[in-house]
Amino acid sequence: MIKGHGDDAYNYRTPITANFSSNVFSRIDIGGLERHLQRCISRIKHYPEPEPYTLEDGLAKLCRLTPEEVCVTNGATEAIYLIAQTFRESCSAVVQPTFSEYADACRMHGHRVKSLYRLPEEREEYRLAADIAICWLCNPNNPTGKVVEKRHLCRLIEENPKVCFVIDQSYEAFTLSPLLTPAEAAGYPNVLLLHSMTKQYAIPGLRLGYITGNTLLLERLRRHRMPWSVNQLAIEAGLYLTSHPSEGGINLSEYLAETERLRTSLQALGAVEVWETQTHFMLAQLRFGKASALKQYLAEEHGILIRDASNFDGLDERFFRIATQTPEENQRLIKAIYQWLEV
Repeated sequence: MIKGHGDDAYNYRTPITANFSSNVFSRIDIGGLERHLQRCISRIKHYPEPEPYTLEDGLAKLCRLTPEEVCVTNGATEAIYLIAQTFRESCSAVVQPTFSEYADACRMHGHRVKSLYRLPEEREEYRLAADIAICWLCNPNNPTGKVVEKRHLCRLIEENPKVCFVIDQSYEAFTLSPLLTPAEAAGYPNVLLLHSMTKQYAIPGLRLGYITGNTLLLERLRRHRMPWSVNQLAIEAGLYLTSHPSEGGINLSEYLAETERLRTSLQALGAVEVWETQTHFMLAQLRFGKASALKQYLAEEHGILIRDASNFDGLDERFFRIATQTPEENQRLIKAIYQWLEV
């Protein structure tokens, strides 16, 4: 695990009052879930199910799958390491720049890791190199916010039947771009789809994710899943959220419109190049200076936290990433960066 992930407010003495550093929209209303967990708190005196069968059944109904096509994990990160363990000592291709845990998990379990900086296109018959056994793809991608066009993705899957595609859709609730559905993924023999309730409902402290895919693939994963990896409160949260699917809902169109306003405003500063995004977070590049210096200034002088993105593969010391928050917080960020540039 690399140092320098987002949400590291613990490194600063100044209280952080606006957190742009993790890809979690912190203003989601989960009051109903909080009250439910308070009512369930006494259940921590008992062991949870060794495998979260009940929650898998609930998610299967929500996704229109069978329970055998759903595997609940302790956050999407456990899913990543579980997949790497199950297919240990394979050749894995990771589409970069992206979340570091894919490569870290693979190296931990003896994979030979290759970095890809673009996906093969039609003129290349969508073919990956013959030695690749697993292709790891974040979609929408962290940190760029880009989404692979669905038709392109389906062709890649179909033209590379011997490659297992691990597609991390942790941010699927925050894009309007077409993505693979759980049912479509389960219909392929070579796709594992990762989902994050952590991101969707802003509950990173609970660690709750799940994998959907072909029954035979998930059967292999379950042989390596340790018992009781998902705690009782996380299971209770998952059961509540599957039965209250609109809990914490946001107006996605408005949220993405605010994202574009923030992107445009940052771009207008003149000293920041901001990449186009198809989700609620964006990658920015300073034309001068270091992202680490900007991060320190914003935290210490304004109580604002951003993500220094210089430790992503393929990026350098000028890159940072932010996730859109409220209009008021976004305006604070723009003003604070402007002041840093003026110093």
